[in-house]
Amino acid sequence: MIQKLDILVMAAHPDDAELGCSGTIASHIAQGKKVGIVDFTRGELGTRGTPEIRLAESADATKIMGIHARENLEFRDAFFRNDEDHQMKLIQVIRRYQPEIVLANAVEDRHPDHGKGAALAIDACFFSGLRMIPTFEKDGTPQTAWRPKALYHYIQDRYIKPDFVVDITAFWDIKEAAIRAFKSQFYDPNSTEPQSYLSSPEFLEFVESRAKELGHQIGTKYGEGFTKSKMMGVSNLFDLM
Repeated sequence: MIQKLDILVMAAHPDDAELGCSGTIASHIAQGKKVGIVDFTRGELGTRGTPEIRLAESADATKIMGIHARENLEFRDAFFRNDEDHQMKLIQVIRRYQPEIVLANAVEDRHPDHGKGAALAIDACFFSGLRMIPTFEKDGTPQTAWRPKALYHYIQDRYIKPDFVVDITAFWDIKEAAIRAFKSQFYDPNSTEPQSYLSSPEFLEFVESRAKELGHQIGTKYGEGFTKSKMMGVSNLFDLM
């Protein structure tokens, strides 16, 4: 069954979307756009928490952002591949939601899954537009070919020079709350979990500093940066403002 979305966010792990582009998500929901998230894995190889905890945290973050649809494909954390099997499952999702815009993982990053997730998104978005690739809904209903009009990549851990920056100043509080919904992953002085790259207080400070750095580039307090997969075009120069 088609559940038409304006924007579909693809994320290798639960919390990738929150860290990378939740301000942009909240901004567009406030504009009346319908936004969904598809998480590729359950993040089961993370140092802290469990897949069940991550799923519950995802649900909390979903409510905070006001997301219209979210699902988890349960690919193997760290071991999913950009191959036919994974592409076909993602094509089904793209055709189910028929997004105009897709936001996907960074094209390269500290975590190998992020780059793999980006490559998988690029190929699945293209192949989803080929009508000779048949896919079906769970009830057996044939799906219609669909190719998003645009695919952009959010910037994650490693700095990548953005092609454009979205002003998220008015939505920083929502972004911060959505990130903190993943309580098992980030700084908690009372936690007995092992320490990880994400769990130090400095990591959340870094996330805010990055947002301030990107916002500074466009004259705002907070921003989120994106790179493009292909050349962008406009018919009106004022659209670039």
